[in-house]
Amino acid sequence: MSRSAAPASTAAQLLSASRPVSWINTAYPFGAAYLFGAGQVDWLLVVGAVFFLIPYNLAMYGINDVFDYASDLNNPRKGGIEGAVLPQRLHRTTLLASALSVVPFAVVLAAVSGPATWVLLGISLFAVVAYSAPPMRFKERPYLDSITSSTHFVSPAAVGFVLAADTGGGVPGPTAGLILGAFFLWGMAAHAFGAVQDVEPDRRAGIGSVATATGARRTVRLAVVLWTASGLLALTLPWPGQVAALAVTPYLVLSVPWWSVTDETAHRVNAAWRRFILVNYFAGFLVTMVLILAW
Repeated sequence: MSRSAAPASTAAQLLSASRPVSWINTAYPFGAAYLFGAGQVDWLLVVGAVFFLIPYNLAMYGINDVFDYASDLNNPRKGGIEGAVLPQRLHRTTLLASALSVVPFAVVLAAVSGPATWVLLGISLFAVVAYSAPPMRFKERPYLDSITSSTHFVSPAAVGFVLAADTGGGVPGPTAGLILGAFFLWGMAAHAFGAVQDVEPDRRAGIGSVATATGARRTVRLAVVLWTASGLLALTLPWPGQVAALAVTPYLVLSVPWWSVTDETAHRVNAAWRRFILVNYFAGFLVTMVLILAW
């Protein structure tokens, strides 16, 4: 391999590790929350959206790929859109790139905000590291894994709301709280349902998760309950926020057929899980329509 080819190869691997197909899942919550609070497009919206679009995802998924390397080698789902298998030679580079890309953005956001934003940004970045990196490895602590995973996606929205308030905007506290609460329940449900497909291999590898602790069937039912609760909570939002409750419908359509899945057949849930990417875009579209109606 030539010297000129090596950087391109490294860049391609880092790009793959950051899961481009999932970038929108963290950038959009920040952007929507900030825009809803600030009511305008400004440089802070751009900086925050870029931060939660690329550096944040490189850190979140890159750190995960580094510390999950051994198990990912034996996981047939890895190597595509569901996760990269990073060569060991890139582990140090990935961790360094994650830190170097995150720090400048975090410093800028902290410099123009107040203590509330600092705390939320700190929680967000702590969750990114704690989920995968030892000795914390929250991803192997049943129930804490779902809570931490949900934090990955809800905290950008929380930062968006509070940053908007710090810079002169903001939305009523109860409304923001309801939005974040419904979103948090949704995130826990999504993580729990995703864990079902790996329940048997995780048990064989001695890896703990909400699914290994609860069992595939009860975990699916837990996810259905959490999604339902998320929708019901969204119904308490001021108009037109109630429309967002419809966003949980396709998730229920995908998950309810697996209500009686067994641990032995849990791997088949991957067929439904692969459709979640399209469902997420539909849910995002619906939320966007709600925001337009609100304005």
